[in-house]
Amino acid sequence: MISEERKIRKGLVIRMNKYITVPLSDEDASSLRAGDYVYLTGTIYTARDAAHKRMYEALAEGKALPMDMRNNVIYYMGPSPAREGRAIGSAGPTTASRMDKYAPSLLDLGLKGMIGKGKRSEEVKDAIVRNGAVYFAAVGGAGALLSRSITASEVIAYDDLGTEAIRKLTVKDFPVIVVIDAEGNNLYETAIEEYSK
Repeated sequence: MISEERKIRKGLVIRMNKYITVPLSDEDASSLRAGDYVYLTGTIYTARDAAHKRMYEALAEGKALPMDMRNNVIYYMGPSPAREGRAIGSAGPTTASRMDKYAPSLLDLGLKGMIGKGKRSEEVKDAIVRNGAVYFAAVGGAGALLSRSITASEVIAYDDLGTEAIRKLTVKDFPVIVVIDAEGNNLYETAIEEYSK
């Protein structure tokens, strides 16, 4: 479900903030546009390099994955230890391109969203468009602030990987920006064009 704050200025509707419940429905994913500010509430999962490699190997061997990819969102993040009274420690994004080798396979299995930082390959962009998915960016260097939007954290797979284990997170108003939308619009490209004028 999606709700939207809008501002009307001189007869024009300007998109402001969107609030989305995750897992991410097909309809919500297709309604997002590059540059939208989005606040996620619900369940997302964490997985970084080592967990992606293990899932990729499991698929190659015909084994089941530890989670159903359909409509889920994966956050490329490995948290620091939680302080007393907190669900999780610092929870900033890692560089998304490190998962580019694995992302298309997961998108083809129904993964609907990814959160990270930095650019993605053409193969990932093509898989995003093919599957009507979204790539979000979280603000790098703001891990302590982002952790405040995480209300629960539970390791669900690959515990031996430590901080790179797959975690199920409960989030409330977790702030992200749409970088690549389901139509293939890429904020990193359009922003450069805009600021080059």
